[in-house]
Amino acid sequence: MTDSIVLRAGLLGIGMMGRHHARVLREVDGVDLVAIADPGGDPHGVAGDLPVLPDIDALIDANIDTAVVAVPTRFHEEVALKLAAAGVHTLIEKPIAHTVAAGRRIVDAFAAAGLVGAVGHVERFNPALQQLRRRLEAGELGEVYQIATRRQGPFPSRIADVGVGKDLASHDVDLTAWVAQSDFEYVFAQTAFKSGREHEDLIAITGRLANGVITNHLVNWLSPIKERVTVVSGERGAFVADTATGDLTFYANGTIPLEWESVTAFRGVSEGDVTRFAFAKREPLRVEHETFRDAVLGIPNDVVTLEQGQRTLEVIEAGLASARDRTPVRVPE
Repeated sequence: MTDSIVLRAGLLGIGMMGRHHARVLREVDGVDLVAIADPGGDPHGVAGDLPVLPDIDALIDANIDTAVVAVPTRFHEEVALKLAAAGVHTLIEKPIAHTVAAGRRIVDAFAAAGLVGAVGHVERFNPALQQLRRRLEAGELGEVYQIATRRQGPFPSRIADVGVGKDLASHDVDLTAWVAQSDFEYVFAQTAFKSGREHEDLIAITGRLANGVITNHLVNWLSPIKERVTVVSGERGAFVADTATGDLTFYANGTIPLEWESVTAFRGVSEGDVTRFAFAKREPLRVEHETFRDAVLGIPNDVVTLEQGQRTLEVIEAGLASARDRTPVRVPE
């Protein structure tokens, strides 16, 4: 990074997620948080010495270079289009938008303006998943057969405008395509509505990636158990990533012949060694912000692009359509 360049950053939304963005923006080198806007005020007391501006227009008037959008999903399109028109590089919290059509308009606006746009799929920056992807790329698992995720826990009161599919399952769809380096081709999903809200609070998605990997995602807001687990099974065993703790464990296929005939006949493989890896664990949100900063400065980076965020939304919409129609859906190319 060029030491002399400091990006003037603005933050729209300082609710449950925005408060974390405010903290991290103040910690990242090369970024200066100069303006905060939220029509609801500052419920968590994170503004500090900065005045809380009333809206996106006031934030743009603060002469910002970059912006982070952490408002409810239904407002993403309106504010993103204003930021694109103002020439502001923008990181939008996931999902990119409330509909596929709105997401496409955001993608097109930033592309036409020649600006960096990114989506906050922060799980990509989880140390366990970054380690997992590197080890898959190195061929440590051999051929990948299946990726299964579980993401469940109690309902968060912060979410009012989308269901668990767009809010949480979007994490799993994005990280799966990213880890496997292949897009979704087909999905079949089922949903449940158990909490009295208009949006689904449980979704189960089965899918197939273009490279043949089978996927399965169980996501809900109905469990007292909080789980954030990704299991990748393949030729040589299975990786288990716990993104709540940042841990990665490898369960190897066994190499010791089994002498218990009935067990040998039942199991396709036997248990082998179990390895829990040790590696540095940096906060994913901080890495995400550093990556976005580098993208704005033209430094090589792994930012989650608007196009990738749009693709994830398309997969989720296909899953919701599948649940409504009770039929498999091919994800548009």
